[in-house]
Amino acid sequence: MEHRTTAEATFNSPKESFVSKSELLAPPLGAAVGLDKNQIAQRIAQELKDGFYVNLGIGIPTLVANYIPKGINVILQSENGLLGIGPFPTEENVDADLINAGKQTVTMTAGSALFSSAESFAMIRGGHVDLTILGAMEVSENGDIANWKIPGKMVKGMGGAMDLVASAENIIVAMQHVNKAGESKLLKSCSLPITGLRCVKKIVTELAVLEVMPEGGFKLLETAPGISIEDVRKATEGKLTIADDVREMRF
Repeated sequence: MEHRTTAEATFNSPKESFVSKSELLAPPLGAAVGLDKNQIAQRIAQELKDGFYVNLGIGIPTLVANYIPKGINVILQSENGLLGIGPFPTEENVDADLINAGKQTVTMTAGSALFSSAESFAMIRGGHVDLTILGAMEVSENGDIANWKIPGKMVKGMGGAMDLVASAENIIVAMQHVNKAGESKLLKSCSLPITGLRCVKKIVTELAVLEVMPEGGFKLLETAPGISIEDVRKATEGKLTIADDVREMRF
């Protein structure tokens, strides 16, 4: 798969409503300015390894398809029945019938396969996906994730998230560090309905890269450019441990 730059990954046409767009993420209130959502996806792409089968969740995770590092072969899986997702399409090669689980138009790589969602979930439940990348509303210091429902708001259903978190050995979360009110989303315990328990391994936010420690708590590994350790500490409600060799993210 080709690596796409940020400029190539951004689509500007207002004419085609089904063209997937990579818009910049406005910094949340009360948080230091950090990464936009394309940069979060670009940083997560560095976690991919040659030969990995990877499932990309709705939202920021879908953007990872635009940033596959050169020199490695990664097979992206979508639970609606596609193995071999490519980068988002440009206007010239949009196929409105070819979509991912988030109903965004996508491209297919050479050798891709289409199949039923039942077969897709058999792959997921059988443990054949090496890495799952999901969005989240909240993550607890024990690695619990809440990402499918806000009480009182209409939702179509839980989607495939519960199957993914129950089956995947490695789960990375792409999310904002704080909500619109400036409150932390990395918590001592989740307040929203739980998707999965003790399953998240790593988190990438606009401020930092953090690991969920086996004994509980978040471990700060990297900070975004221009973000201090103190910025991350203020934005994190859950227990935070600072690694001895915290470094600035590289792109």
